[in-house]
Amino acid sequence: MIQLKRTNLAFEREPLIAPFGFKGGYLREVWQTVVLMESRNGKVGLGLGTQSTLWSDAAVFMAHPEAAGNAVMFLMTAFALREAEKRGFDHPMTLLDDLLPITYRYGQMITGLPTLRLTFALNALVAVDNAAWMLYAAENGLRTFDEMISVDDHKALAHRHRELASIPLMSYGVPQADIAKAVADGYFFIKIKIGADPDKDGDLDKMLAWDKQRLTAIHAAIGQHEIPHTDNRRIPYYLDANGRYDSKDRLMRLLEHAQKIGALERIMILEEPFPEEYRVDVRDIPARLAADESAHSDRDARERIEMGYRAIALKPIAKTLSMSLKIARLAHAQNVPCFCADLTVNPILVDWNKNVAARLAPLPGMKIGVLETNGHQNYRNWALMQSYHPRAEAPWMKTTHGLFHLDDGFYAASGGILEPSQHYLTIVK
Repeated sequence: MIQLKRTNLAFEREPLIAPFGFKGGYLREVWQTVVLMESRNGKVGLGLGTQSTLWSDAAVFMAHPEAAGNAVMFLMTAFALREAEKRGFDHPMTLLDDLLPITYRYGQMITGLPTLRLTFALNALVAVDNAAWMLYAAENGLRTFDEMISVDDHKALAHRHRELASIPLMSYGVPQADIAKAVADGYFFIKIKIGADPDKDGDLDKMLAWDKQRLTAIHAAIGQHEIPHTDNRRIPYYLDANGRYDSKDRLMRLLEHAQKIGALERIMILEEPFPEEYRVDVRDIPARLAADESAHSDRDARERIEMGYRAIALKPIAKTLSMSLKIARLAHAQNVPCFCADLTVNPILVDWNKNVAARLAPLPGMKIGVLETNGHQNYRNWALMQSYHPRAEAPWMKTTHGLFHLDDGFYAASGGILEPSQHYLTIVK
């Protein structure tokens, strides 16, 4: 049992370059939470989290000023850390099992939302979970990610990619010219936000028309490029609706349009098209639907797989590494591919995600692994944030012609994730 002598918690507010739009709302800043755990043996775990109230529960985001919504999630992190200090833990995954239900109930109480989404609590727990993993490794003399995870996890994370496609995010406001420039710069796996509310009136017919027009323009701009990393040598599209489509019928109208313009076969992933409560069999939809927010836990992921979802977005940086490992095990057993998606996280958390992405099997149709990361597109102080990384300037941190190159040094150092950042350590010491 790891007993905690001391804990601490802080946050930094990181401004965005411009308002970042999805789910019909806009973020203007992102809070970076920092958790310190010090054991009675003098070992230290330093965990980071990136908060997103809009992604994890739009109802909380819409009900509060942006800073107040972030404060609610921060209070949940503080609650969980106090509980961890009281309890101690044997393993990070059993600690998450203990903390998740009580943190969720606390969140229901302080938000006044009995329907609070479980992902909101998981997002609040990321920094606590990461600190627990780092402390667990230090206490047990585990030096790498591969040593830290279990034999069962290795079955789902058996690959060692030398290259990962770096997936940029094209949110509502990104002009077509910028998307074309990204492709010209070497990016070739493009994530496109769909489901905008163009006139801010909730009209879903206008949303569909906007999505059709946007897909048409993007396909016209980049659809003819050839690349060596896919079976069909074409740029794959990754559409993310964040639950904005209300029915299969409306989604099928979008896909019929995609087929008409020759873009349907390019859609490698169509993520989270429907609201979570819209439970319907999707096996007849002619695209690979992926569950993201709705796959809060391994139990939820199983339900989505049974409904016909054919991919799962893993988010160690948004739903904890512990829960992501559980989901990866389940998906592997069901022969359902996984990939790692971003939450506009800081550079250190990018490498937490990268350690998982580097070990997942390629998506069907891909020859290499993939990793979404969009912090460089959205944070005002991205270069400064990179300097906080314990392995700042390491070659694996850089995207070159749309690729992360993972050398032996990346695997030997586990991307630096088990080394405390001096910058973040300073603010919680």
